[in-house]
Amino acid sequence: MLRSTLKAFAILGGLLAIAPTPARAAGEAIAIPDTRFSFDGIFGTYDRASAQRGFQVYKEVCSACHSMRLLSYRNLRELGLTEQQVAAIAAQFTVVDGPNDEGQMFERPGRPSDRFRRPFPNQQAARAANNGAYPVDLSVITKARLGGADYVFALLTGYQDPPAGVTMMDGMNYNRYFPGHQIAMAAPLNPDQVEYADGTPATVEQMARDVTTFLAWAAEPELEQRRAMGVKVILFLTILGGLAYAVKRKVWADVH
Repeated sequence: MLRSTLKAFAILGGLLAIAPTPARAAGEAIAIPDTRFSFDGIFGTYDRASAQRGFQVYKEVCSACHSMRLLSYRNLRELGLTEQQVAAIAAQFTVVDGPNDEGQMFERPGRPSDRFRRPFPNQQAARAANNGAYPVDLSVITKARLGGADYVFALLTGYQDPPAGVTMMDGMNYNRYFPGHQIAMAAPLNPDQVEYADGTPATVEQMARDVTTFLAWAAEPELEQRRAMGVKVILFLTILGGLAYAVKRKVWADVH
């Protein structure tokens, strides 16, 4: 029995040794640049102004294809928007509700308690409008992709003409940071595509940084509170450890 088990492990180890690694299977490894966001590091915090601009980019550009079903309009108050601003944003959208007293579904203006409106009623409609490609939900995209916010920023700024000798499939676009370098989504950002109220120049890099900051906040809105709590716990344990050591020295001072 033991010999059979060892033989099975040996065979499994051999298969794992000759199996291609993800880097080999996908080709050349792609190095994602470190963007250095304000929320990086243990003391990092979200840049509220950048996140608000990022929401504008999402609303005016990304929301045409991508949903954020885990977010409600009222969550925007955590970005510094007032209740009146949030109510005005929600009211721009029409929501199907019901049934009413007559058993009929009806349309009404959005409310702060409503989830972000989906651009398509179902997955089939989304694929039909995007040549078979399905635009993913962006609610937790920075947590769902390897590389996190750095990857999202790199993807948004990584579009370029394909190098010489590279043959593109029909309907695909070249992106130097996307695995395989061929992506169905066309470059979503163009210079001056939005007009920021605070006068910030709307370059592709700025819009990409802003919308990535917004998406990072949406995926982990409790990040700042969690880090602050972690720092407090570490300080408490440090002080407690020092007191415990002092008490121990005092109690055992006369023992030789």
